Amino acid sequence: MKSVRHFLRLQDLSPTELQGLLARAIELKRMLRAGEQYTPFAQRTLAMIFEKSSTRTRVSFETGMAQLGGHALFLSPRDTQLGRGESIEDTARVLSRMVDLIMIRTFSHAGLETFASASRVPVINGLSDDHHPCQLLADLMTAQELWGGLSGRKIAFIGDGANNMARSWMEAAQLLDFELRIAAPEGFQPSADAERENGSHTQIFGDARAAVAGVDLVVTDVWTSMGQEAENAERRALFAPFQVNAALFSQARSGAVFMHCLPAHRGEEVTAEVIDGPHSLVWEEAENRLHAQKALMEFLAGFGPLAEQGV
Repeated sequence: MKSVRHFLRLQDLSPTELQGLLARAIELKRMLRAGEQYTPFAQRTLAMIFEKSSTRTRVSFETGMAQLGGHALFLSPRDTQLGRGESIEDTARVLSRMVDLIMIRTFSHAGLETFASASRVPVINGLSDDHHPCQLLADLMTAQELWGGLSGRKIAFIGDGANNMARSWMEAAQLLDFELRIAAPEGFQPSADAERENGSHTQIFGDARAAVAGVDLVVTDVWTSMGQEAENAERRALFAPFQVNAALFSQARSGAVFMHCLPAHRGEEVTAEVIDGPHSLVWEEAENRLHAQKALMEFLAGFGPLAEQGV
């Protein structure tokens, strides 16, 4: 049996594969807007397992699969035997005999790895507590469209430096050779494991203004992720100095841009004048989830120019 490629974290791709995927995503976006029909996934099915709620992940994967000519199934623990105690491995063995791709949006990254180890088809991480690689594909695609490449750029991530977005940004910096600056309060900076694995292109700051000074892109995320709601009041107090507002954004270089993976809490991690202002790319970034994930599914399924080139 041919070895199965999974996409559980950004570093499951080589730098060449990642660059090829970004270029292919931009091409698929062009093809869609030009009205070109491209349906290589006829009679193929994507199973989507959601343990965490979603707007962009579900819509982008389901729409993307339809545009490629295939079909997507929405599954939740409430509707499947997973919610009644069936093992992760047994679910993976059964589903992967019936569908062609599986996307999972979940809490435990270890559980995701267990699922992938028992699957006969590619498994995609739609989000876990440790990584959010599909969002990074969209973010990097958006930057690629703007600049044509990321090598040598300076990017600041402001907020919870220990969350899944920060960790995936660290992997991106390593793969694409740009400088990442993470500004976070003490106790919310990247873990020692994350720094050891992907810290060579990352600088850690305790001061947001110092991190943003002269950067090309400012990125933030919500201060309280799903599953951390009980910590919300404490986090709001700790993260208040790390709000991306006009004064902070003004420290970036002239022409700098802003990104946020959404959903956003205006008045908390970012102010309306920044996220709704002229430097914001959040809507392009959100749309690009669709195009980047189509390129990813095509690649994992062995279709398209990347497969033909052996990338």
